Amino acid sequence: MSVYLLDIEGTTTPIDFVARVLFPYAAEHLSAYLEAHGDEPENLEALQVLAEERAAEPALDAPTAPIDYLQFLIRVDRKSPALKSIQGRIWAQGYASGELKGVVYPDVVAALRRWSEAGVPVYIYSSGSVLAQKLIFGHSDHGDLLPLIAGHFDTAVGAKVDARSYATIAEKIGVGPDQITFVSDLVRELDAASAAGLGVRWSIRPGNAPAEADYPSITSFDQLA
Repeated sequence: MSVYLLDIEGTTTPIDFVARVLFPYAAEHLSAYLEAHGDEPENLEALQVLAEERAAEPALDAPTAPIDYLQFLIRVDRKSPALKSIQGRIWAQGYASGELKGVVYPDVVAALRRWSEAGVPVYIYSSGSVLAQKLIFGHSDHGDLLPLIAGHFDTAVGAKVDARSYATIAEKIGVGPDQITFVSDLVRELDAASAAGLGVRWSIRPGNAPAEADYPSITSFDQLA
């Protein structure tokens, strides 16, 4: 395999980092952020998209006021690109101030350095925005790891449970699917990647949800070549 494609939550990073650190931080700072920056073009666009999404779901048991609706989406971890864009900009301020620090497993850091020295490209594919991904690795508890990562993909290429997304990623990277090893903690993502022809490794970390799968598993990136 010539390329590694990595999930974040439950794979490179403890699964509760996003739920217990990043989501609460965004929720706590949401009102103040939008009060100060809500009229900026990228936020106006995101808020308009979110309003349209809410209007398209009249039966949804959720508040309609913009701030309350955003807080609802954060609580339920809605995979909305517009929400992710606003969260990412809030987190950017937190990382810049030093309030936030990305968490990356030490064995992942060692593997990234090992692969970099060997000329093995590493890409990230997460449901979090590309901005959020870069913030975690660029402001990690092991320093700036971005020079060790060749590129980032988010749900702009498609859902992580859709085999077509992985075919698109292989095309964008410029290699055959069989040259990519995808590492994730979620079996349904491994199913999609495997269906697209990628090699897969199942990440088993403390705190990950219990599951069953026939895929090769790892408990540390030390087990990867």
